[in-house]
Amino acid sequence: MNRLSELISSIEESRTVAVSSLAKRLKAEGKNVLNFGAGEPDFNTPDFIKEAAIKAIQNNFTTYTPNEGYPDLLKAVIKKFKDENDLDFKPENILVSNGVKHSLYNILMAICNPGDEVIFQSPYWVSYPEMTKLVKGKSVIIDAGVEKEYKILPADLEKAITPKTKVFIFNTPSNPTGVVYSKDEILAFAEVFKNKEIFIISDEIYEKIIFDGEKHFAIGSVDYLKDKTITVNGVSKAYAMTGWRIGYAGGPKEIIKLARNLQSHSTSNAASISQAASYAALTQPTDEINKMVEEFRQRRDFIVAELNKTKGIKCPLPKGAFYVFYDVSSYYGKHVNGFEIKDSTSFCNYLLNEQNVGLVPGIAFGNDNCVRMSYACSQSQIEEGLERIYKALVRFH
Repeated sequence: MNRLSELISSIEESRTVAVSSLAKRLKAEGKNVLNFGAGEPDFNTPDFIKEAAIKAIQNNFTTYTPNEGYPDLLKAVIKKFKDENDLDFKPENILVSNGVKHSLYNILMAICNPGDEVIFQSPYWVSYPEMTKLVKGKSVIIDAGVEKEYKILPADLEKAITPKTKVFIFNTPSNPTGVVYSKDEILAFAEVFKNKEIFIISDEIYEKIIFDGEKHFAIGSVDYLKDKTITVNGVSKAYAMTGWRIGYAGGPKEIIKLARNLQSHSTSNAASISQAASYAALTQPTDEINKMVEEFRQRRDFIVAELNKTKGIKCPLPKGAFYVFYDVSSYYGKHVNGFEIKDSTSFCNYLLNEQNVGLVPGIAFGNDNCVRMSYACSQSQIEEGLERIYKALVRFH
């Protein structure tokens, strides 16, 4: 077996996927597991979107589409970018892919050469460093812990840039922290890149899940960054369409052309039925998004208040997405019944073994002091989960 790919062997399995898979396996074994690892809304895809998919099937829209996406969907994406993000694109600037993860990978592959440096902050989404490995780049990670409320500063960016810097990956609202960067903060970042030949990949998949009057601002709308920025988004989170697997990217046509070429030899077009459903999502008005966001806000308020009542936990208030990312490092080095909590992984293992609660270790996101807990689940599950967590942790007090 020593002839297998060294590159692929260096890639770690997504820990968020692993936690969800383990929780499902334990449930199948009859255990009452509460899984807070999944990054998907617990709402159903809106009916009008499902109906559009059914109609597409009935109309035999079941053959290959153009590799880059079928023309009507490209137009819908262009209009969405213009109306909501002040981004001006033509069809040659757009690529529809099999989810945002696929979009990000295609774009990184189109940009990077071996040895290029890719900057992103920690905590980061789990796939950024692994994708950087796959393009044979080097991850340059800017740490921002709970004491900084998980935010980096322009000076941090300046310090991280070297002659080998090729890309800055920017994610707001953030997975895993829920951090939302303000327009002024983003404009300050833009100044850093004003006279530099560095690309920006802006991951904006959580843009519609935002709270407390915060507003999403697309860094690609800054005039002098338009030729350097690739904006990535999709329908998974806002429209509860995680399984439909549609993401899209808008950016300079030279980059999009290369990404299209790559996709044509890897997956080809995204599923035709999912594209038809996504067209409906992007072109028909719905108030279901606002209802979903308000429900998430109520859950967030409850879960943050309860966690911060728990001795030894520090939980900042997230302004977007549907995760809390909280510091549990005060428990490290403690023992109970021969079990020692050493790090975020053993903390999560303890909760899973003792109370059947599934969380994601913070090390998966580059911060071993914390754990991620999704509140994309029912209020009753959140209440029970917090009660179980308290029961498990009170034994250390």
